[in-house]
Amino acid sequence: MGQQPNEAEALSIVDKAHQYARYADVDKDQLEKDINAIKETMDPVGEEDFQHLLKLERWGRMFTFGGYGIILLLSILGLGGELSPFLFWPLAIIAALAISTGNVARWADVVHPVLHGAYDKVPNVPERYTKKVFAKGARRYIDWLDWIKPEAWSYEHNIMHHYHLGEEDDPDNVERNLQWLIQSKTPMFLRYMIIYAFAGMWKFLYYAPNTLRILENKRLQEADKRTITDYELDPRTKNGLELWMEYYLPYAIIKFLVFPMLFLPFGTQAVVNALIIIILAEFFANLHSFLVIVPNHSAEDIYMFSEPHKSTGEFYLRQIMGSVNYNTGTDFIDFIHGFLNYQIEHHLFPNMPHSYYQKMQPIVKEICKKHNLEYRQESVFKRIKMSIDLMVGKTKLLRVEGI
Repeated sequence: MGQQPNEAEALSIVDKAHQYARYADVDKDQLEKDINAIKETMDPVGEEDFQHLLKLERWGRMFTFGGYGIILLLSILGLGGELSPFLFWPLAIIAALAISTGNVARWADVVHPVLHGAYDKVPNVPERYTKKVFAKGARRYIDWLDWIKPEAWSYEHNIMHHYHLGEEDDPDNVERNLQWLIQSKTPMFLRYMIIYAFAGMWKFLYYAPNTLRILENKRLQEADKRTITDYELDPRTKNGLELWMEYYLPYAIIKFLVFPMLFLPFGTQAVVNALIIIILAEFFANLHSFLVIVPNHSAEDIYMFSEPHKSTGEFYLRQIMGSVNYNTGTDFIDFIHGFLNYQIEHHLFPNMPHSYYQKMQPIVKEICKKHNLEYRQESVFKRIKMSIDLMVGKTKLLRVEGI
């Protein structure tokens, strides 16, 4: 796994890329017309799409409440004495997986489209499902309590990532963000170990501080001041204090203190058991979200761009060349992937409901075929391996020719 790719393997990626149209040769004006025409085939966003969102939300809550229900069951069983490890651990792992699935579903299946404004145009939609109200202010504690502050993630993801995909300003450029590891003299096997460990804590270690850094840079640029290039985790600094007080502590206190203490009536061991399961669930949620999010734009067959896009057609082209889908299928398969298995469609139309992507996919595939563009779609497990190879420096992103 730690071996560098041989010359034949490296050439195979290049040869495959050359099967498709070169960036400079794509008729970007026609591509723009073809992509825009998709909207004409879709019905207006309506009640059916909103009900689809509510179904995904219910599924996520079922997993969450089911997981905590198992903790409650273990707490009741524990009243009769110490639980056998052969009973506790299987149920604890099932509970943790259920809670973690609910955690990821809340972010990917609900928060993601709502904060893009996907349901804002649904007639008579409750305001709490619009980007104007959802997770704003105190509603953060109801709608989306996580390590990440909603407004920081909205700016980092919805603006900087979506409209600078593959560019220098893309905050989620994995290859650039991991140059500290790639350029190091760390042995290859140890690099893999570092990434595996990082995957279990990445929201805490990367996403929360990075979204704050991007948001703070926006504030500083508006005030014509210097920008921040590194994370500031030290609570003695201004940004470090904000990170701890507004990002880390609200989530940590509620999740790892308040929730376990709810089981105190069943005894202190029940509190300890609940805490163990909740921490395990957090680890699983980090792994799950890492699995479905990171590979969307990071592998040796994904492109980087040296300049900003200059037209809508060029923007569409970059979303196709810079994204990859996973296997798609039923609502449940898509739910488990957080609908991130439709990443190409999502990047073409970021403010559309999840239900639209299932309808759009065959049309987008036909347009890619018409323009001789590669429509990447593979198993998420194959793609995560490719992403990790990129993260450790075994492979590199492709650079566009003739830009």
